[in-house]
Amino acid sequence: MKRKERGSCESCAFYVYDEEYGAYLCDMNMDEDDYVRIMSDRYYQCPYYRNGDEYAVVRKQM
Repeated sequence: MKRKERGSCESCAFYVYDEEYGAYLCDMNMDEDDYVRIMSDRYYQCPYYRNGDEYAVVRKQM
């Protein structure tokens, strides 16, 4: 059984720039276990991932 590769954090709607840290961070309130699993397993799919591409819906309508 083939597993899909996870979505990239860079394309997630919850990946936002934090001015205080001066870097991009995940804006979801997740527990430490979820974070470790997401960072360590490249095939684990983040349960909070949402595509941040605002034009994805428009492309489907065309």
